[in-house]
Amino acid sequence: MNLTIRNIEPQDDQTMGEIVQNSLENRGLAISGTAYFDPYLFHLSEVYKAKKSDYWVLEKNGKIIGGGGFGPFGRYKKIGELQKLYILDEEQGNGYAHMLMKQIIETAKQDYEELYIETFKSLNTANQLYLKYGFVSLSQPLEGSEHGACDTWLLKKLSK
Repeated sequence: MNLTIRNIEPQDDQTMGEIVQNSLENRGLAISGTAYFDPYLFHLSEVYKAKKSDYWVLEKNGKIIGGGGFGPFGRYKKIGELQKLYILDEEQGNGYAHMLMKQIIETAKQDYEELYIETFKSLNTANQLYLKYGFVSLSQPLEGSEHGACDTWLLKKLSK
């Protein structure tokens, strides 16, 4: 098996947009206020060229099976946001999200002191992953949230 993590490229945009949308549809979360309707969802390679941002895709035997990244959050200078960490349903449970999470955390700590994520209580497996990596629950979203439908907010302190 050939497994590669690499930076997203323009030819990956369509595939990653579909992975995000399919994942949300399969969980009944294709609703307003989620990543499903982000206007830039099918242009991630452009979005993550910005400073203090990065996005990776995970390729297995030449096929993209997931991705994840981070970027700035709102007006906060020292808080980044974990963004669009998705793995194809049929590839989940193989440790691939851990590979991406490690890449995201290691790189994000170069630009940020904390990492924030907005998610849903119903996404038990994802939430267990976040907690395993030291994210702690918040009682409300940080100011500047773009995903108003989310009902779970987590924050992790990053150490250099």
